[in-house]
Amino acid sequence: MTPDNEVRFRACLDDVAAYKPGRPPARTDGRPTYKLSSNENPYPPLPGVLAAATEAAAQMNRYPDMGAVDLLEALSARFGVPTSDLAVATGSVALLYHLLQATVAEGDEVVYAWRSFEAYPIAVQLTGATSVRVPLTDDARHDFKAMEAALTDRTKVVIVCTPNNPTGPVVRRDELLAFLDVVPPNVLVVLDEAYREFVREPDVVDGVDVYRDRPNVAVLRTFSKAYGLAGFRVGYAIAHPTVVAAIRKCALPFGVSHIAQAAAIASLGVEDELLKRVDALVEERTRVVDELRAAGWEVPETQTNFVWLSLGDDTVAFAEAVQAEGVSIRPFPGEGARITIGEREANDLFLSVARAWRT
Repeated sequence: MTPDNEVRFRACLDDVAAYKPGRPPARTDGRPTYKLSSNENPYPPLPGVLAAATEAAAQMNRYPDMGAVDLLEALSARFGVPTSDLAVATGSVALLYHLLQATVAEGDEVVYAWRSFEAYPIAVQLTGATSVRVPLTDDARHDFKAMEAALTDRTKVVIVCTPNNPTGPVVRRDELLAFLDVVPPNVLVVLDEAYREFVREPDVVDGVDVYRDRPNVAVLRTFSKAYGLAGFRVGYAIAHPTVVAAIRKCALPFGVSHIAQAAAIASLGVEDELLKRVDALVEERTRVVDELRAAGWEVPETQTNFVWLSLGDDTVAFAEAVQAEGVSIRPFPGEGARITIGEREANDLFLSVARAWRT
């Protein structure tokens, strides 16, 4: 019980764990270090994008366009959706927070697969609602039959992460549509597609196609991964106008900076060149997965810019062994590790440890 002379906080904060970002690499012997612990694009910004951001920085004394009109129009043209169906915020995770603020409260439930994105349970707990975590299948995929069984009259939101972070598999179109058919129309289904640009599997769901005929579906995407703007925090939602209106009501004023908006618009303008970099990362992903499997590792089919190794109790020790080579990865103690596809030199250092671990 909080004493009368201390500030009182909401009870839901008692069990909220802090979000753990990817740890930066550490080394003191002068050799290069590499960060594969956060799913960042390893390439530097394209000159045109950097120039647009630099020019926008000259206006840092002014507030940004709160409506992000130019960015919304650029996204509208890119995806063939009206601007009324678009919202932006400081990353796709901010949009998820806004959606949960708008839809759930104490006594409500949010269903999602687990393990999935670490921010989900934090975001749900902060609303006072209850997380309903549905275990992944043995091959690290969403178990939609179990998720269907988890739906109750208290379910307000379902989150589907495709491809799934941190395990990598993507949701196939037929399984998602079958699941959506049994979700009540008054339950919001959030498709978190932060890694959509890395997907190469043909029979895959595209949230932008799905949302058009389903008013209870919201799609979240980001400029942080494929577009390489992780440091600027720009995410966007595609949903029907009633959902977008709810997001905007919960959004912080002037959240997306003028510099971030300019960089995002410039990135859309050079998307073809940026996606060539994504192709190169996908090719490197294939090499890393093939080498891991050749060394005896069981690696889930990843459609992202990272790979997942199920390590169980060895997770922390493995991460420390990789760290000793100057490479940081993202351990989830007791479960496994997520390793971002980065520079070839970094990937090779990680692979050298992974091969030695299996001998």
